[in-house]
Amino acid sequence: MDTQSREVNLDWIPASGFQLRKAGVQFDAIRVDDEDGRRLADLLESMTGGDPGPVVIEAHGRRSVYFLVPAGTTSHRAWPRGVTRLNSGHAHVSYIPVPALKGRTWPLSWRFPPTGAGRFVHPLLLCNAASVLLD
Repeated sequence: MDTQSREVNLDWIPASGFQLRKAGVQFDAIRVDDEDGRRLADLLESMTGGDPGPVVIEAHGRRSVYFLVPAGTTSHRAWPRGVTRLNSGHAHVSYIPVPALKGRTWPLSWRFPPTGAGRFVHPLLLCNAASVLLD
């Protein structure tokens, strides 16, 4: 992070609008839809002192919440009902929507923007919180 401009310079964040990023390259994601996703984001916020890692929210359709986690950390873990794993493997590819940090990005926005390279939501913390909330 550039401390003078307080902007994060990560090559996977688009300059404007939003873009789809292939899972498994820079990160994977966990998607939880509607109010369950928003409650899970609230829980992680309280558990981490307000900095759970990057989380994207969608304002339309399923009203999904995307929790960005390190690449390769979603596939070999038992996730609770209501969680969709977005990753890439031998037989499938997933894409994750990523909004710009500023400007018009509707229907996507950052609930918690990225704060630095390699800083993602902790997958074990997310899995445990999801298990408590969703099971």
